[in-house]
Amino acid sequence: MIGSPGYPTRWNLMLTLGMFVSTTIAGADELVPGRGTQLKAVGDTFEDASWEYVYNLPKSTRNLDSDVRVPTGIAANSRWYEGVKRGQPDIIRRVPTPAGGLPGSYGALLLQSRQTGIPGKPSYEMQQDDFIADVHERVDGWIPVSRGPSAVVRVFLPRTAKWENRSGPHFAFRVAVTHSIPATGLFTFGSRKKSQTYWPGIYIDFESKTDGNQSHDYAQLRLRGDADGDDFVGLDISTTGWWTLGISCTRDGQIHYYARPGVEPLTARDHLASTYPYGFRAEYFKTFFFNVCSGDDGRTLSTPWIIDDPAVFVSPRHTARTAQRDRSTPSRQLSSP
Repeated sequence: MIGSPGYPTRWNLMLTLGMFVSTTIAGADELVPGRGTQLKAVGDTFEDASWEYVYNLPKSTRNLDSDVRVPTGIAANSRWYEGVKRGQPDIIRRVPTPAGGLPGSYGALLLQSRQTGIPGKPSYEMQQDDFIADVHERVDGWIPVSRGPSAVVRVFLPRTAKWENRSGPHFAFRVAVTHSIPATGLFTFGSRKKSQTYWPGIYIDFESKTDGNQSHDYAQLRLRGDADGDDFVGLDISTTGWWTLGISCTRDGQIHYYARPGVEPLTARDHLASTYPYGFRAEYFKTFFFNVCSGDDGRTLSTPWIIDDPAVFVSPRHTARTAQRDRSTPSRQLSSP
C-alpha cells in the first residue's frame, strides 16, 4: 500500500523478488548520481519567479500522425524544449515547492497533461509527452561516458487520490545515450561506424485497486532495461511525497539506476541496478528528459508531477566547457520509444 506524504521518513522498500537485475560493481560509490562537478549550464532550480514556458501550440505528434508542428515549445530560459516526436506536457508551470522539499527551495515545476496524443483527437489509449532538457547544445556537445555523467532529480508523488485512476505507466525519468553501430550504404567502406541513440530510464507505474482484485492501490519503479531490452521491476513504492531519482553512466558503458524516498543526496545504498540496456555499451550522454503519461481520453488530467532541481554532474576531473551562444531559436530533435 502506498503511504502518506505526511511521513516522508517512514518507508520500507520491498525489492521485488525474482525480478531484480543488478551487477555488483567494485567502487560503486564513484557511480552514485549527483557526485562530482555540477554542470551549471544545464538543469534548473525553478527559483526564478518569472520562470515561464512558451508552448507554441499546437504541439507536435510526429509519432502518431507524422506532423511536426513548428515552432516547437521552449522555456524562456532556453533550458527546456518540446520533443518533436510526441510533444510537450499540456501544463508546464512553476509552482511553490511542496512541503518536505529541498532546504531553501521555494519554486518547483508542475508537469501534467490531458491530451497526450493528437490535439483534439483522443485515442483512448495510453500516450505520453516529452519534456526535454537542453544539454548537448549548452555544454558544447555530447558528454563522453569516460567523464562519468549522471543526472539527478527530485520528484514529488502526490497522494494516490490525486493520481489518474488508470493502471500503467504514469511518469518517467530517462536519459538519451549513444552507442556505435556499423555504418551501411553504397559508399561506405572499411570499419566506419555511426552513432545510434537509445533511452534507458526509470518509470513510475501505478496499479489501481479499481482495475483488479487487489484491496489497495500499488505503485512501483520500473527500469528500462535489461540486456534483452526488456523492462524489469526495481522496487515497490511504499510512500508518496518526495523521491530522489538518479541515473549514471560509466566508462565501461553501463547504466546505473538509483532511487530513494526523500530529498537527501543519493548514496551507494540507493543503488537499484546496473545494466547494459539492449546489450549496448553507452559511449556518450546526450541529455535527460521526462515522460508524462495519460489515458488520452480528452477529459481526464494525468497525475500531477512536480519536479525540482534536475541537474547533471560529471567526474571532478572532467568538467565540461559551457556554450555561451544564444539558444532562442535552437534546432533540436530527440526521438525516443
